[in-house]
Amino acid sequence: MVISGGVNIYPAEIEAALHAVPGVHDCAVFGIPDDEFGEALMAVVEPLAGVTLEIADIRAQLKTSLADYKVPKHVEILSHLPREDSGKIFKRRLRDPYWERAGRRI
Repeated sequence: MVISGGVNIYPAEIEAALHAVPGVHDCAVFGIPDDEFGEALMAVVEPLAGVTLEIADIRAQLKTSLADYKVPKHVEILSHLPREDSGKIFKRRLRDPYWERAGRRI
């Protein structure tokens, strides 16, 4: 769960909406430090092979199915998401650098 501005946001809901965006193969959503709200939503998206995704298009698509406060403030596109041996996305590897730069750990 991400707490942004006192609001509880569940990453699984945003991930489900991202999976519905054409061209998205996989994704991860998590909280990163934010000076104003405590945490901000960050989405990392892996496109389907051969597909080029634009961040503005992803955010616009999400705005059609999610409330504004649930649309990730930050979106990054990576060709491959880090995975554990089991194949599960290794969210900690994506999330930890943001918290370390902020001098905080979650």
